[in-house]
Amino acid sequence: SQPTAPPRPPELVEFERLQKTLENLRNIAIMRPTEGNVRRYMQLEMQVVNRASYFADVAQRVAWATPELDPTLQGRPVNAQALEVFDQQQRASRSTSVESLGRDHVLFFFYRSDCPYCHAFAPTLQAFESRHGIQVVAVSVDGGPMPGFPRARPDNGIATALKVTQVPAVFLAQPYTGKISPIGFGVLSESQLLERIATVSSPNGEAMLPSATQRLALP
Repeated sequence: SQPTAPPRPPELVEFERLQKTLENLRNIAIMRPTEGNVRRYMQLEMQVVNRASYFADVAQRVAWATPELDPTLQGRPVNAQALEVFDQQQRASRSTSVESLGRDHVLFFFYRSDCPYCHAFAPTLQAFESRHGIQVVAVSVDGGPMPGFPRARPDNGIATALKVTQVPAVFLAQPYTGKISPIGFGVLSESQLLERIATVSSPNGEAMLPSATQRLALP
């Protein structure tokens, strides 16, 4: 004998009946848009909307009473005050991570001496190096100087190897392994640098975009 299927919950039966009735009334109203047909469709549609609204209210109350189900408590907060605390914690955590990276990583800063954006970005990198303890190695694509980086080195071909076509450009490098990954191009803020370095250096950072990470013989 064939096993007997368990009875379907009556709520599903009612939902499907309501859904089918609403669809039929809508189709009838479209094909014959008399006042009565349109009114019957709109009345049933209003019942469905009211039920959905009541469901949303109950779901909200459940979320308020159950922290693990409250989406406003998961990930990035939406409340302005909580968001400020969240961002402070994120910055502190990322700063600690960058300080740890500074033991065996450096930031390569590619610039041109005639690039106004490079000159505008240089002080941010100087402050970032001082505040977070990671060395910034400035590389001049055109051989010219950059204020604040007296030990800037001329490009020895690494910019070509990394296909640096736009400056300023920042790369995170681990000299003893030759591993190097782009952090970004253009003028970046300190918070953007922290966020991007934390993302690129995370355990899954290379897996997210394997083609972005290269291995070169670094000077």
